[in-house]
Amino acid sequence: MSKLSKRVSLIKESPTFAIINKAALMKKNGQNIIVLAAGEPDFDTPEHIKNAAIEAIKNGKTKYTPSSGTNELKQAIVDKFKRENNLNYSLDEVIASNGGKHSIYNALQAIINPDDEVIIPAPYWVSYPDMVLLAGGKPICIPCGIEDDFKLSAEKLSQAITNKTRAIFINSPSNPTGMLYTESELLAIAKVLKNYPDTFIISDDLYEHLIFEKQQFKNLANIMPELQDRIIVINGVSKAYSMTGWRIGYTACNNKPLIKAMETIQSQSTSNPCSISQSAAVAALNGGIACVEPMLKEFIHRHEYAVKRINNIPGLHCLKAQGAFYVFFDCSVAIDKLYNSKKITEKTDLAFTNFLLENYLVAGVPGSAFGLENFMRISFATSMEELKSGLDRIEQALSNI
Repeated sequence: MSKLSKRVSLIKESPTFAIINKAALMKKNGQNIIVLAAGEPDFDTPEHIKNAAIEAIKNGKTKYTPSSGTNELKQAIVDKFKRENNLNYSLDEVIASNGGKHSIYNALQAIINPDDEVIIPAPYWVSYPDMVLLAGGKPICIPCGIEDDFKLSAEKLSQAITNKTRAIFINSPSNPTGMLYTESELLAIAKVLKNYPDTFIISDDLYEHLIFEKQQFKNLANIMPELQDRIIVINGVSKAYSMTGWRIGYTACNNKPLIKAMETIQSQSTSNPCSISQSAAVAALNGGIACVEPMLKEFIHRHEYAVKRINNIPGLHCLKAQGAFYVFFDCSVAIDKLYNSKKITEKTDLAFTNFLLENYLVAGVPGSAFGLENFMRISFATSMEELKSGLDRIEQALSNI
């Protein structure tokens, strides 16, 4: 029998999709499952964006485009960064890809050599370590617990970074915690990174427009412009514009050789992003963020509700988030009580989430999938009715322990 490549054995299926697929199978078998696992807004894509895609189809924009995206889309990306972030890029310093995940994958493939180290603050988005491994790198995961507000400090970074560190991830607002780095926190981190000129910073800004508090979004490129040729800004239209299925992400960096390398990698793997989706993304970026505001208002309402409910459930505790659409809560006390009462056979967050799914038909994602054990993530990117019902079931599961 032919053998598979060694790299396949290094990675695992996305835990989020594993939970979603298990829940979908249970639902298919007739069980009334409430899924609070997916990071996908329940809102429809705004009408002007859908109309732009329809017009693109009618006008025959159904052919190959340049592998890095159309000039129209790249200009919209450049204009977006100037207008919304006060950052300046040229057309050959941006590239459009098949979603934010693809953008990160291409960036890692372009910068990582075997055994290069990549610092990843934990909790992290589930795909970061696996994509580093696929690139031949070594993930260095730094635990940042609830006592740290789930954020990497300059002190912890100083202790972990070495001359082998090729890149570091900064995700703000964060998936899974919703935490936002302040300007002072970013400045302290930037001062450390200034001393390591061979280290890239991957700034994952996918949730940029989903911020609950009245503060302006900043990333490291705003805080310390002299690092801009090393700051790889990752963004996309999926989260803010409810366009997850359209698969358009983009990268910007004041480093033309890096962007050219990413374009070469993309040209030999996926080629261009979907031409129709590119036209839709142009409408999204050029249309501004007014269409995002009603969705954000509802996310804020759901967030406040979810935090209050969770903190009133025995054995659970969570912090308020500053953005995104997740609640990442400590369930260590609940796990202990369930284990001691023999309702679960292992004292783990995976056993906890399976207990909720199999016995109370509500799906979340265990914290260990994000690199921090004894936590659980639920998404409130679903209807308030589903959110209420899901939390009712979690409360019911834990009310007797």
